Amino acid sequence: MDDEYAKLIRRMNPPRVVVDHNGSGDATVIQVDSVNKHGILLEVVQVLTDLNLVITKAYISSDGGWFMDVFHVVDRDGKKIRDMEVIENIKRRIEKSASFAPSLRGSVGVMPSEEHTSIELAGTDRPGLLSEVCAVLTNLHCNVVNGEIWTHNARAAAVVHVTDDSTGCAIEDPEHLTKMKERLFNILKGDDNMKTAKTTLSPPGVTSRERRLHQIMFADRDYQRFKSGSVEQADDQSLRPHVTIMDCDERDYTIVTMRSKDRPKLLFDIVCTLTDMQYVVFHGMVKTGRKEAYQEFYIRHVDGLPIGSEAERERIIQCLEAAIERRASEGLELELCITDRVGLLSDITRIFRENGLCIKRAEITTKGGKAKDTFNVTDVTGDPVDPKIIDSICKQIGQNALRVKQNWNFSPKPPEKTKAGLLFGYFFSARTFQNFKLIRSYS
Repeated sequence: MDDEYAKLIRRMNPPRVVVDHNGSGDATVIQVDSVNKHGILLEVVQVLTDLNLVITKAYISSDGGWFMDVFHVVDRDGKKIRDMEVIENIKRRIEKSASFAPSLRGSVGVMPSEEHTSIELAGTDRPGLLSEVCAVLTNLHCNVVNGEIWTHNARAAAVVHVTDDSTGCAIEDPEHLTKMKERLFNILKGDDNMKTAKTTLSPPGVTSRERRLHQIMFADRDYQRFKSGSVEQADDQSLRPHVTIMDCDERDYTIVTMRSKDRPKLLFDIVCTLTDMQYVVFHGMVKTGRKEAYQEFYIRHVDGLPIGSEAERERIIQCLEAAIERRASEGLELELCITDRVGLLSDITRIFRENGLCIKRAEITTKGGKAKDTFNVTDVTGDPVDPKIIDSICKQIGQNALRVKQNWNFSPKPPEKTKAGLLFGYFFSARTFQNFKLIRSYS
C-alpha cells in the first residue's frame, strides 16, 4: 500500500530538470527537483555518467521528502554541453529515471537474454588470468562481445557478455552453460585456498555493469588489506584517497569527507558504494580542481540513524577507499581498434601474457564488426612496461591496430598534504549549508 501511495505522489509531482548555460562560466548547470526516494541520487548520477558527462561540482539536498540537486557538468573535452539533442536526452533520461525507474538492485540467476549470456567472475588476481579465461571461452566456442574487468587488492572481478560463435546469439544449452561455469571456476580457483572463486550466469540489464562490479568486489571483501606472512601488503600511502568521518550531533548526521585524485566516474563510484551499503545522502557537495576532488556528504543509515560504532566507521572508510581505488588508472593504457573475429580477445591477451604484461583493468567493446578495447597494463611486478616490449607487441598485432592511449606512470602525483590542504575540508564545510539555502531559494 505504501509503495502504491509513493507511486501516486511521484505521478502527481513529476521531476523537473532545468539545464542552464549561463549559471556558470565554465560548465553547464543541471538542476533536478523531484520527490525523494531511496536510490534517486545514484540513478541521476548514473544517467550523467552513462552520457559521458564529467561532474565538476555538485550540491545535494534531500531533506523533507524532496530531492533538490545541482550538477555542474562538462563533456570529456572539458567544454559546456551545447548540443540541443544531447540536452534533451539528458532531461528525458533523468525525468524517466527519477519518476518510475525501479531500484537497480536485483537478483542473480541463470537467465541468458536472446542477444548474449552474461557471466560474472570473481577470484584471486594473478598474471595471465584474463588470458586463461579467454582461452577457456574460445575453446567452448564462446565469443566475447563486451565486458569489463577490474582488479584491486589482489582480487579480480569481471562482467562479460558472450555469444555462441556458431549462432551469434545467447547460449541456451544447459549442458553447455554448466560446462562453462565449471571450467571457469577451475581457472579462477587456481592453487589459492585463501578465498573461494565465484562464477555466475546472470540476467543482463538487471543492474548496470559497473555497479555489479562494485557489488562483486564488495562481496569479495576487496576492501580488506590482507597480510602475506608477517609482512602487510605493500601500499603507497601517498597515492591513496583520504577519507574521514565526523559526527554532526546537532542534526544527527554523520559527515563523510573524501579527498582524492580526480577522475571520471568518481562520484558514481562513491554514491554507488554508499547506496549499496544502505546509507542515504541527505546533503552533500562535490568540488574538483587541479586534478584533485573533494567530496563531503551528510549521511544516515536507511533506518534513520547516524553511524553508531567505531567498527562501522572503519568499515565505511575502507569501503569508500576501495571504491575510489578500483577504477583508478595505473600503468600503460593501450587501445585496440581492429576488425572483430571469434577468438580475437584470446589471441590478444595471450600475446600480452607471453610478453610479460599484467592486465590491471580492461574494457571490451564490439560494434558494427569492430572491436574497440582498452587495457591498463604493467609488467608482472607492477612496474612500468619497457617501451621495447610495447613496440614488439604492436608489430605482432599490427601498428595501426594497437596504440598507447595514456601512460599513467608519468602522470603527476596528487599534491602533498600541507597545512592549507588540511583546511580545504573545513572551508567547504562552512559553506555547505549556505549553498543548500541558495538551492531552496532558486527552486
